[in-house]
This record gives sequence, structure tokens and C-alpha cells, in this order.
Amino acid sequence: MKTISQFLAFVKKEFYHIFRDTRTMLIIIGIPVIQILIIGFAISTEVKNVKIAVYDPSNDISTQKIINRLSSSDHFLFVQHLKSTEEVEGVFKKGKIGMAIIFGSNFNEHLLHTGEASVQLIADATDPNQGLVATVYASSIIADYQQELMQALEIPIQIIPEIRMLYNPEMRSAYNFVPGLMGMIFMLICAMMTSVAIVREKETGTMEVLLTSPVKPIYIIISKMVPYFIISWFIFIIILLMSVFVLKVPVSGSLLWLNVFTLIFIVVALSLGLFISTMVNTQVAAILFSGMGLIMPVMIFSGFIFPIESMPKILQYFSCIIPARWFISGARKLMIEDVEVRYVLKEMFILTGMAIGILVVSLKNFKTRLE
Repeated sequence: MKTISQFLAFVKKEFYHIFRDTRTMLIIIGIPVIQILIIGFAISTEVKNVKIAVYDPSNDISTQKIINRLSSSDHFLFVQHLKSTEEVEGVFKKGKIGMAIIFGSNFNEHLLHTGEASVQLIADATDPNQGLVATVYASSIIADYQQELMQALEIPIQIIPEIRMLYNPEMRSAYNFVPGLMGMIFMLICAMMTSVAIVREKETGTMEVLLTSPVKPIYIIISKMVPYFIISWFIFIIILLMSVFVLKVPVSGSLLWLNVFTLIFIVVALSLGLFISTMVNTQVAAILFSGMGLIMPVMIFSGFIFPIESMPKILQYFSCIIPARWFISGARKLMIEDVEVRYVLKEMFILTGMAIGILVVSLKNFKTRLE
């Protein structure tokens, strides 16, 4: 009995220690709650809010009912009416839509007189899973309307959907995963390389010696980043060659602008590593922070695996601060969609702003921390 009472006393003491430590309580209770909320809402293979544009030369009762049904579905978000079929390519390249619906002329008239009418579903298949699922949902909604109309008119009718997968007609998953893997690799590796290299100098005490030299601190820090910048660019070349010759993923767009765009993203990732180095003092902490701390946000909120459009609005806004989201979006456009660089300017300007912002804050904080 005495042993049991001593044991219970130790258990009671440990409970007191835990409850008095606010940070421990936040870790034990807060992190699982946050993970459940974020993962529960963000991770979904269901396709929602696919932006659609419609070309409807008929503008009759049947086409309007189909458009209304698509718009009222959780799976689709109506964006705009197209004035001609020539507009389709432009709205896809601008990233405004994920699917275009083109009705045949005299749609309702053909249904009533010939029993057949055509509609074309054009989906962005750079993400083959999302493109396929979107066309399946749209075809199902059209089929439901066809069935109801047959019962009402008591005549056989058939609406024939013609499905076209844009940019990736073979539906190869590598077209989607290569840009995503590039974003994740550079985000993790570059940040880890920079943070560990600089923290190593801080651990050994040599960073203080370097900062007391006549060379300005900013040049010392940037000089440490340059070798990793060159190594990262070399890694990019290797990944690109493997993608083209091993995975058979074409580089349809400008190779020059793809290089420029990737180098901007590499600067963002290296700057992020510099920022991490200002927050920690050991190499182990730097590895944990840059590895474990970045991998989940990059995988969930970059659009690499899970569609951002299917997430709640607050998580969609949060994904905007993830640099990999903008890189993956731009890389897909340049590699797969063969767009001109003007269609990637948005992503390029955002990443450039992130690079400048993170670098300025990191350098300022780095100097303060060492003092």
C-alpha cells in the first residue's frame, strides 16, 4: 500500500507540473485541436467550386435550366458568359476557369425535333483528377436534366456531352505532380540548407567573428546564400531533365522564363531559411522547423495534392501566404499550358514581393538577434 501511495503521489505531482506549464498544455491540447480543424476541412478529394464559363449561342429554356443547375451545385461556380468560342483559350490561360461549357446552336430546338443536342465540356486537365471529376459531375447534372425532360415530354431525347481534356489529353498524373514536387522540394531543401548553414556558424561562434569584420553583415549573409542558390539551380536542371526524358513531361512554354520564375522561387525559399535561422539557435531546431514545420503547410495549402477551391474561404485566404502555391500555379502554366509570360506575371510579382519582404525582415532580425 505504501508503494502504491508513493506512486500516486508522483503521478499527482506530474499532473501539477503539467497543469502549471501553460506551454505544455497548449502543445498537448491545442495542437491536436488545430490539426483536426485544419486537416478535417482542408483535406478533401471532393472537387468543389470549379470555376466555369459558358458559351450559349442558343440562350433557350433548356440551356438556361442546365446552367442554373450547374451554378446551384456546390461543385461549380459560374464565372462568366463567353461571347465566342475564341475566348475559351484566353480564360483558361488567365487561370479564370477550370472548365468551359459550350452548347450547340439551336439546342432546345434540336432536342424537340431530332431528339438529340450536343454540349462540349472542356476541362483543365493539368490536374487530371480534378479535371476528370469535374466533367463527371457536369455530365451527371446534364443526364439528370435529360431524364426529367424525357419523362415530361414522353419522347426519347439524348444530350450528348463531348468531353475534351485541355493540356493533358492523356490524363497523365505526372503533368500535375512534377510542378508540385518541384515546389515542395525547393521549399523544404532550400530553407533547410540556408537555416542549418547559418545556425552552424552561430553554434560554433564564428558568425560573430564574421560580423565584426570590415565587410558589411548583409554581404556576409548573402555570400552564404549564393552557393546554395547555384546548387538549387543545378538541382532544378536535374529535375527538369528527369521530368522530360524519364517522366515524359513536356516543357511546352518558354524554358527561359521557367528558369527565371524558378530562380525567383529559390530566392524565396532561401530567404525563408534565413528567417528560420533568426528564430532558432541549434541545427536540430533548424532542421525540425524547416522540415517538419513547412512540410504540412506546403502539402496541404499549395494545391499540390488537395484542390484549394474545395477548402473553406478562410483556408483559401491562408493558402495565399504559402509561396509554393504561387510557384506550382505558375510552373504548371509555363510547363504544361504553354502560356506567354504575361499570364504568369501575377505569380511572379507575388513571389518577388515575398522574396524581398522575407529577406528584409530576416536580415534585420538576424542582426538584432546576434547583438
